[in-house]
Amino acid sequence: MKIKWGVIGCGGIADRRTLPGMMLAENAELVAVMDTRLEAAESCRKKYGAKYAFDKAEELLALEEIEAVYIASPVFCHKAQCEAAAKAGKHILLEKPMGLSVAEAREIEAICTAAGVKLGVAFMMRFHSYHAEMRRLVKEGVLGEIVSARAQFTCWYPEIENCWRQNKALSGGGAMLDMAIHSIDLIRYITGQEIVEAKGLCGNQIFKYNVDDAGIGVYRMSNGALCVVDSAFNIPDDVSVSKLEFYGTKGSMVAKGTLSQVEGGSLEVLAAESAGGYDAAQNRSTVQPIPVSVEFGNMYTKEIEAFGRAVRGEGEIPVTAADAILSQKAIEDVYTENKA
Repeated sequence: MKIKWGVIGCGGIADRRTLPGMMLAENAELVAVMDTRLEAAESCRKKYGAKYAFDKAEELLALEEIEAVYIASPVFCHKAQCEAAAKAGKHILLEKPMGLSVAEAREIEAICTAAGVKLGVAFMMRFHSYHAEMRRLVKEGVLGEIVSARAQFTCWYPEIENCWRQNKALSGGGAMLDMAIHSIDLIRYITGQEIVEAKGLCGNQIFKYNVDDAGIGVYRMSNGALCVVDSAFNIPDDVSVSKLEFYGTKGSMVAKGTLSQVEGGSLEVLAAESAGGYDAAQNRSTVQPIPVSVEFGNMYTKEIEAFGRAVRGEGEIPVTAADAILSQKAIEDVYTENKA
């Protein structure tokens, strides 16, 4: 039986990616959409075949047939909308970041727990086939003990009038909170390790909005691995090389172009039978890449289906609130250090 969905905030990522993905989900049925701009909601209703379009979240939440809502509104709306959805007894898939701060994210978690509704957070990149394969390779010990990881995720985001993402009071943060949080989540997911220490720098290099347009976080993981995560709103998309790298005592893996809204990119995995002894000359022998074969799909479809199964009690919530809060805290720690 399909989960009957409502969508709150049907512009941006919802219209661009999540709603098309929902249309392909075998266990999902879209019932209603809501946006503060009724014309946008009505456009999505027609485009995706929903029954209803609203400009008030309360109207959507009053529909008894809706079981779950996907909330993709600006971050400053998340708490109030989650509280209303929880009160209405709807399960919630919430876009990241959960709230304007870790403290607010914890309040949202507590609200949903008290109401007895399931809360998941939309880190769709966990569903990329290459990222799942990277996690498997690490768990199987192909790379040995992980000692370092690096991730770069950037875009070009010039100053735009009345843009909520460029206003800290409405977004909670800039490039680090919007983009680096994906990288941190993937490093935690792929390695199975948690962050125990955070340092970093962030600020504005090019643009003058009051959130960071660039930042770098340096993290120590629970197994001692050192990780570097950098993000930027000031690198043109056409020249950015998105990378996700892991290095261990037996091997390495480097993904390019997988930090994206669409499954794709490449993955090269190198592994050696033995590291050998110390070589002062650092002569490097050629190691042939391990063949990697995956089948690409739609990350958003897989995300919707997985959360739907959790709603039905047929699986775990893919990314829990507690999990998402740990990634947000890694960003907030850097902000605190830089008073951003």
